[in-house]
Amino acid sequence: MDFHVDLSGKVALVTGTGRGIGKGLALALGEAGAWVAAHYHRSAEGAEEVAEVIQQAGGRAMTVQADVSQSAQVNAMVDAVVAEFGRLDILVNNSGVTIPAPFLELSEDVWDLTHGVNLKGAFLCGQAAARVMVRQGEGGRIIYIGSVHGERTVPRFTHYAATKGGLKLLTMGMAQELAPYGITVNNISPGAIEVERFWEDPTYDPEAWGKPIPWGRVGQPIDVATVVLFLCSQASEYITGQTICVDGGITAILGGQPPRSPDSRN
Repeated sequence: MDFHVDLSGKVALVTGTGRGIGKGLALALGEAGAWVAAHYHRSAEGAEEVAEVIQQAGGRAMTVQADVSQSAQVNAMVDAVVAEFGRLDILVNNSGVTIPAPFLELSEDVWDLTHGVNLKGAFLCGQAAARVMVRQGEGGRIIYIGSVHGERTVPRFTHYAATKGGLKLLTMGMAQELAPYGITVNNISPGAIEVERFWEDPTYDPEAWGKPIPWGRVGQPIDVATVVLFLCSQASEYITGQTICVDGGITAILGGQPPRSPDSRN
């Protein structure tokens, strides 16, 4: 990776590292020198692989399991990170669930699950991490991983888009209240980012998905990771309350639509 940020001495908690974007973000933070807590809900093997790679490279890492929609589990997760590493400086809230469904057929269970993980989970993790950062008195970084569906969306993603749109306002509100403590809060909205679940979809064609994107290709986890690293660095100190689209320009197109995403849950 050409872009270099030194995060030595920082402790980062990354949620949803079992696979996908979260896995790439955790590895990038570890490469930058941060001690990494790799969270998972069900994908233990992927999170353990992340921790092992970081440790083999000479870094420190741990894994921690939690359902982020449950406050008791979130609090226990954050407590475990502080107990192991002594502090918490960075939260990258990446956990998310995507279950496409036509609006007229959308069940209450799917609505509740999507909002429980994507929005309630973001609130719970952000609050628990911020409380630790405030106690430490040295500032911190909270970064949400949203989606271009928070900017505009397509059929069957109405409930998902509602959660990602909610992240933008959650980010703005938290940024105002946490600024006096030196804590920045920002939201990254990725477009089509190529991860494992794409290859599991037999209809996935990277060339076809890349054509409507102005940059001409589907994104990679490293495209998101470089923005995360920048927002964790001292260079981003005056940036807070913002949503940054990492989408190759797809949301810049009038009437542009993000490609659909295969079903997933971190």
